[in-house]
Amino acid sequence: MGPEIIPRTLAEVVKADIVFLAVRYESHPDVAKALPNWQGKTIIDVTNAYGVAVEELGGLPSSTVIAKAFNGAKFVKGFNHLPAGLLAADPQVEGGRRVVFLASDDDNSVPPVAALAERLGFAPVPLGKLAEGGALVQARGQTWAPLVFQDLVKSY
Repeated sequence: MGPEIIPRTLAEVVKADIVFLAVRYESHPDVAKALPNWQGKTIIDVTNAYGVAVEELGGLPSSTVIAKAFNGAKFVKGFNHLPAGLLAADPQVEGGRRVVFLASDDDNSVPPVAALAERLGFAPVPLGKLAEGGALVQARGQTWAPLVFQDLVKSY
């Protein structure tokens, strides 16, 4: 994947202030158990729960379920609607920047993640709460949400 990608253990990752949670949906409880309290940390949920039964989620968006597992963390759904290859590509395209969608139930959590997305070269687009705009970028059962796989570019 390139020399700038450095594998880290979970014990090393939890020391970071911002953690991109990019694991299978079923693995999130194991990651969450790495700390008893995630206070002061921001979790960016990059997971997709495609194929997870809606009943298993209690009718909730998968990100709402995952957020509950990370006690005390600031929680933002984001960067999950694009395939890994597009995320790895230069976000400066066609006279603009590739869009990444962000959603959170905590309005104060989105601006720092949006600033990070901008530093990475992306154009962040806030979608609102997880159950509302966030539902536009989350798989549900055997279906993909309408904005998943949408490679959009915001002009300069």
